[in-house]
Amino acid sequence: MKRVLAVALLSTAVLSQPAQAKAPAVQITKIFYDSPGSPDNGANSSVNGEYIQLKNVSKKAVSLTGWTVQDETKRSDHVYTFTAFTLKPGKTVTLRSGKGKNTATTRYWQRSGQGTFTYIWNQTSDTGYLRNAAGKLVDSCSYNSSRDDYVIC
Repeated sequence: MKRVLAVALLSTAVLSQPAQAKAPAVQITKIFYDSPGSPDNGANSSVNGEYIQLKNVSKKAVSLTGWTVQDETKRSDHVYTFTAFTLKPGKTVTLRSGKGKNTATTRYWQRSGQGTFTYIWNQTSDTGYLRNAAGKLVDSCSYNSSRDDYVIC
């Protein structure tokens, strides 16, 4: 009888443990929010100096088609939507703010305004949000610093 009671109590204890949060397969790993050099002049090379990096930390390829990246302003022109794109296991994709030719490792936001390409990330504080195609928040990374040019998430 004691053995049955002990098993019943152990089963109850195991079932009542909270589920551990599963780490997302794709994570924000870095935001380089202050492009190198001075001043920030809006030239494409300067705008491309700011970027966000996403890494697939799983063992399976992940389709990012329809996924979005945005900053905390949540303005419609501060949202990047991935077109047909798959991130292979263990690989990183860099999303640059300016214009360029998309590759398997680098994508370009290509946000422009008033004749120049424009920056996304605030230089002192901001948050990057990664959402899946259904709009569910997958990961985020915040920074609040004027000392560094980037944050490791």
